[in-house]
Amino acid sequence: MAQISAQLVKELREKTGAGMMDCKKALAETDGDMTKAVEWLRQKGITAAGKKQGRVAAEGLVDSYIHTGGRIGVLVEVNCETDFVARGDDFKELVRNIAMQIAACPNVDYVRVEDIPEEVAAKEKEIEMGRDDLAGKPDNIKEKIVQGRIEKRLKEMSLLPQPYVKDQSITVEELVTQSVAKLGENIQIRRFVRFVLGEGIEKQESNFAEEVAAQTGQK
Repeated sequence: MAQISAQLVKELREKTGAGMMDCKKALAETDGDMTKAVEWLRQKGITAAGKKQGRVAAEGLVDSYIHTGGRIGVLVEVNCETDFVARGDDFKELVRNIAMQIAACPNVDYVRVEDIPEEVAAKEKEIEMGRDDLAGKPDNIKEKIVQGRIEKRLKEMSLLPQPYVKDQSITVEELVTQSVAKLGENIQIRRFVRFVLGEGIEKQESNFAEEVAAQTGQK
């Protein structure tokens, strides 16, 4: 497979308006051939989607999903440009699928990596730097290892990079991009909250033998 340079990715991005990761994937799929990469993006509908990303999306839906048994619940806001698209079945299905995705992702707290506060990223780096398996390694090697781990960890905390639960061959971001191309409007996942029954409540652990002894006056 051809080595894909940052300059090549930048050139394709400027040419098509597609996102950086989409451009990188297109070049990887076409062995760095610029013409074929443009065609690949067009076939996926990604170039058209890229041009819509700057448009204002203030309409949309707030939807909920309650997982079977009522132990997990999700509220999510997904925005589009017009109320006409927001009321359509395709958009409603997209929002519902995103809500189900969030319910299935226990470690996801943010929509995108860029949303993660700097202090959270710094704390993750501090944890990784202190791991035992890095002891004794040169600082430059340690820094590279930690950087790779941090990038992976931040993606795990974000919704858009997650593999889509109904089709593991694409990410949630690619699912949204496909919907942008299909519906012809900018679509953005704005925010979400995930509820887990009993989360954050300290549960009192009781010792049955001690309870019986206390009730019968024994020690």
